[in-house]
Order: sequence, then structure tokens, then C-alpha cells
Amino acid sequence: MLEDFLNAKPLFYDEIDYTRMPRVYKRIQKNFDLAKIIHIVGTNGKGTSGRFLATALSRLGYNTGHYTSPHILKFNERIWFNGNDVSMELLEDTHRELLTLLTQDEIKSLSYFEYTTLLAMLFFSSKCDYIILEAGLGGEYDATAVFTNLLTVVTPIDIDHESFLGKDIRAIAQTKLNAIQKTALLAKQTYKEVQEVLLELQLQKEIKAYYFDELLDQQDYENIHTIAKDEHLPAYLQDNLALSIAVLKYLHIAYKKEDFYNARLFGRLTELKKNIIIDVGHNVLAARSIVKSLEGKKYILVYNSYKDKNYKEILRILKPIITSVSLIDVYNNRIEESSYLQDTLDELAIQWDTFTTTNADESYLVFGSFSVVEAFLRSEHG
Repeated sequence: MLEDFLNAKPLFYDEIDYTRMPRVYKRIQKNFDLAKIIHIVGTNGKGTSGRFLATALSRLGYNTGHYTSPHILKFNERIWFNGNDVSMELLEDTHRELLTLLTQDEIKSLSYFEYTTLLAMLFFSSKCDYIILEAGLGGEYDATAVFTNLLTVVTPIDIDHESFLGKDIRAIAQTKLNAIQKTALLAKQTYKEVQEVLLELQLQKEIKAYYFDELLDQQDYENIHTIAKDEHLPAYLQDNLALSIAVLKYLHIAYKKEDFYNARLFGRLTELKKNIIIDVGHNVLAARSIVKSLEGKKYILVYNSYKDKNYKEILRILKPIITSVSLIDVYNNRIEESSYLQDTLDELAIQWDTFTTTNADESYLVFGSFSVVEAFLRSEHG
């Protein structure tokens, strides 16, 4: 079975062979018939920008696939086609087909993400007019970068995954922007270094680049305002919506406001109940966006963190909107030692306890990664 096969592969690696995915794909490329690919790279907002765009394209009559990661509860959340997550039965069929294309050594050596990327693209093969392809944590060397694309969409770039991407924003921007093949469309960026790296790349390579607001007119902004009001979109999701509309404008595809309704990706400031909001954000940029969106309200923060995250800064940013923190157990070897989180909370003078269950009289914000949200949903709903 596909899930058993994937569960046998480690999710994370201390070292990655960046030559493997290009080498494998080159050998089996003739078996793929791929449509127009829009590659999404960046730090935050890749999933929601991609889902807004994929939903609109599908509703406009284009067969559209969307590959996103990671998943929260079920693996097939990663592979979406024309409005629905692809069934595990169909993915099992694709898995069996993919195994016939690979050598035994490739089957064994491909990483979890490399294999699932090939799986998604093989499923989309011959079915799609457009494929919205979200990069994992990388850019230039990401498994998704091997596919020839029509456009690279760049969401906000911030400091994250430093051990893989680089120690400062310039190095991270370089890694992300090196994924650009022909043309790039950029979201609003926080750091001037992103623009500086982009300009350097334009001198080195024959690439075109646009910022999203170059492609939007007054009517687009009015539409964004209406959609955001009707759909109760927080500020950062409005930015993602604007970016997806800019992509349609670049493609010269007319749209209607209704094409973007009910298009939010689950787990992005999702109101689970009246007193519970969940968000899979897990870095400083996400924390800033959440504080901006929830300013003036107070929540118990259900939280945990990976070791490689700047959780002290994240908690410092979130402090104005939280009354206390409930540390939830997450069983993952990347999770930080609980004692270190407790010491940090004490240092920041934030009250904390260990999460057991929610109380209907309290408001909760569940935040800290896909793993935290998954642990919470399983604890609340079995």
C-alpha cells in the first residue's frame, strides 16, 4: 500500500542528494505528459495562494491540479484535482504505475518528498491544463524544480529553515529565487535583499520579473475587497488572494469574484469552532501575520515547536494576543525538548500548562506547525 510504502521512508534528512531527483526524472521524463506548470516558491503563503489560483482556474473550466505539502491528517490532502483531494484508491493506482517506471535502487533511495512529487505529477499527467506546483522548503534544489514551468510565483520570503537554505535573508532569497526559469511574479516582500537578489539574477539570466501590483487595476482591488469581506479573509489571506489574481492577469484569463469563494485551504486561520482557531503557521513571519489579523483579541495558545524554529521570537510576537500557553504533546523527533520551551515561557513571563482539553468558556489559538494542528485535531476528535 502507498501509505505503508511512504511511512517506511524518513520525512527528514540530515543530508540530501540534490542530484538524485533531476537524474531520476530525466530518465523517466518520457512517461510524463505535463501541462502548463505554475511553480510556487517562497516562505509563507504558498499553499493558500496556490489553492486560490487552482480553484479559480478549475471553476473557469480548466482542468487543474494542485500539489501542496505537508498534509494535516490524510496524505491525499497534498494532491488536489478540480476541486477535490484525489482519492487514495486513485493514488494507489498511480503508485503501482510509478513503481514500474523506477529501478529498485531509485525506489529505495528517493526521499518521501521526491517520491510524492513524482506521484502527484504522474497522476496529473495527461489530465491537466494547468498544474499549480508548490515547492517544499526549498527553491533551486527542490524536487519540484526539475519540471519545466510557465511561471514562477514567489510568495513572501523570510528567514526559515536556515540549516538548509542559508543563514541570512540574502542567502535564503538566493536559494528561493534561483528556482526561476523564465518569468517570475512576486508577492509583496518585506526585505530589500529579495529585490537586490532578483535584480542580480536578471543581469545573469534572461528572465522577466513582475511584482503583483504591476498587474492589478482598480477593479481588481475592488474585487479583492468584496471577496475578502464576504469570505472573512484576514489580511495575509487577502495578500495571497491578490497574488493569485495577479497570476490570472498575467495569463490574460478573465475571472469573476465568485471563482474565489469557498477556496480557502483548511488550517489557515480556520475557525474550527466559535472559540477555536487553528493555523499551521510555524515561523516568525506567520506569527506577525496572525497578530495583525487577531489584534485586540486574547487566546490560550495551544503550542509546540520544532527545534530549528526561533520559538522565543515567535512567542514574543504572539504575547500581546495570548493569555497563556498550553503545551501540547507532539510525537516527532524534530520537536523541541519540553523543558526548553518551558524555560523560554518563564523567561518571557508567559503562564503555561500542559494541554489536556479545551473549555467552551475559553478562546483558543492552535499554532505551531502542521504537526501541532494534527495533534490537536486528533486529541479533540480522536
